[in-house]
Amino acid sequence: MTRKQRHAFYGNCPVEAALDIIGGKWKAILIFHILDGTKRFGEFGRLLPGLTQRMLTTQLRELEADGVILRTVYPQVPPKVEYSITPFGRTLEPLLRELAVWSDVHVKPRLKQPEAP
Repeated sequence: MTRKQRHAFYGNCPVEAALDIIGGKWKAILIFHILDGTKRFGEFGRLLPGLTQRMLTTQLRELEADGVILRTVYPQVPPKVEYSITPFGRTLEPLLRELAVWSDVHVKPRLKQPEAP
């Protein structure tokens, strides 16, 4: 699978280059879960019930094409497929862990506040 890169050069904004790889509704969440250990396809369905199989397949393929995750297929019936983090993908761990802390400190409290009349 070839990578769908938005631009050939990201000289003006390094954040845009990063989001080209991990952007989207599900990719960062998938990476965050894989950081905790190898996952099988069905596990993602249980972890993320709002994610369709088609979207999950697409997101995992893109992450694999970008070298963030590794897909391992075991030759058995039925086929067993596992997804794990690559060394390149592991470099995202500090960023995603800090994003989780930021959410706990700044986002979750806002969700608990009652709406103003």
